[in-house]
Amino acid sequence: MPLNDDAAIEITGFAWVPPFAQGVVRDLRARWALEEAGLDYRARLFGQQRPPEYLGEQPFDQVPVLRDGDVQIFETGAIVQYIAEKAGVLLPADTAGRYRAIQWSYAALNSVEPSLLNLVLIDLFYAGEEWARLRRPGAADFARLKLKRVSDWLGDKDYLDGAEFSIGDLIMTTVLRGVRHTDMVAQFDNLAAYVARCEARPAFQRALADQMQTYRENEPEGAAA
Repeated sequence: MPLNDDAAIEITGFAWVPPFAQGVVRDLRARWALEEAGLDYRARLFGQQRPPEYLGEQPFDQVPVLRDGDVQIFETGAIVQYIAEKAGVLLPADTAGRYRAIQWSYAALNSVEPSLLNLVLIDLFYAGEEWARLRRPGAADFARLKLKRVSDWLGDKDYLDGAEFSIGDLIMTTVLRGVRHTDMVAQFDNLAAYVARCEARPAFQRALADQMQTYRENEPEGAAA
């Protein structure tokens, strides 16, 4: 749903981030889940420096935080699961299927994302460091192994648990997008097709458009130069 200043659900995000981070900041996961659920929301935006009191909401000084009435939670895995349970979407109705979807959201965040994020840090934050140059081949090999494990499991299925898109797919897709500056995902045909399939969902397109519009509206003077 479009951003709405009167919406009950609020998420936090950044007003602007540098181009290399645009489209991968993690409030995108919350926005996407809310779009899949058809729930209206508003965004509370910060600059690169959050106010000190924000640590009372998010102890690691990150985004997003979700507020919905008396509910206030951080960490995107918890936020996406909350949205899915609230709206009755993105989770199978049967208990076994439900927990398979939840397990894949945990797997994306714990078994896959750390290795990919390590590569992102080496490539985009420490590219000029000698230690990063030496570390990169091993980091790339480890990230590639994680991608192969996902690829092997996915096989020729549309989604991780078969034909139904779930919170596991939503989070896994955003994790795989983290290495979009490389060709690593493209090295696995089924993973590349999987990411494209998930990104083609109208809810993702709306969420991404909203996030990118926020950045365009708040771009600092001279930032595009």
